[in-house]
Amino acid sequence: MNKEQIMQTIVDSGVVAVIRVNDASELVNIAVALNKGGIKALEITMTSPGALEAIKEAAEKLGDQAIIGVGSVLDPETARMAILAGAKFVVGPVLNEEIIKLCRSYSIPCIPGAFTPTEIYQAWRAGADVVKVFPATKLGPAFFKDVLGPLPQVKLTPTGGVNLDTAADFIKAGAVFVGVGSALVDKKLVAAQKWDELSALAAKYIEVVKAARQ
Repeated sequence: MNKEQIMQTIVDSGVVAVIRVNDASELVNIAVALNKGGIKALEITMTSPGALEAIKEAAEKLGDQAIIGVGSVLDPETARMAILAGAKFVVGPVLNEEIIKLCRSYSIPCIPGAFTPTEIYQAWRAGADVVKVFPATKLGPAFFKDVLGPLPQVKLTPTGGVNLDTAADFIKAGAVFVGVGSALVDKKLVAAQKWDELSALAAKYIEVVKAARQ
C-alpha cells in the first residue's frame, strides 16, 4: 500500500487499537485477536517492552490483513527504527515537527498529538496527516465540533477517554476515526488469554463507529 491507501484504510476502518502492555509476549496475540475482530489499524506503543520486535512479527504474521503502526513516539530516531521494523504509520503523544518530516521522507502517515487549537493548527501546517487530540478525556466530543468550526480542513482523532459509550459521539462530532486503548485492550481478557472475547469486543467498536457514520 502507498501512503494514501494506508490512510484511507485506517479511516475506513474507523478504529485504531492502541496496544500498551507490560508483557511483550502478548503483543502479537493481542494484535491478531483485534484484527480478527475487524480492526485493521493496530498501534503498538513504544512504551511496551519489545515493541520493535512485536511490530516486525505482527507485520509479518498479519501481512495485508492489518496495518501495524507505532505509538508513543517522541523523536525521529525512534520513528525511523519503527518504520524499518515494519510500522506503516507513526503516532505521538505530543507535537514534534522533526517526526513529521521524517515520516514524510519515508512516505508514512504521521499522527502527532496536540491539545489546544493552536497546537492542532501548528501540527496540521507542519504536515500531519491527522492530528491526535490527546488526552481527549478532558475535552470530550464537543471540543471536536468547536475546533472544526473554524478549522474544517483539519482531520482529528481522539485518544484517551474513548470507549463504547463515547466512540459514536466523537465520530458524530467530526473525528475521522477513534483511537482506543485500555477500554479495548482489556487487561483481564489479555491476562486470561481470552482471545475470542477480545475479538468480539473489537467487533463491537467497529459496529459502533459504523452505526455512528450512518
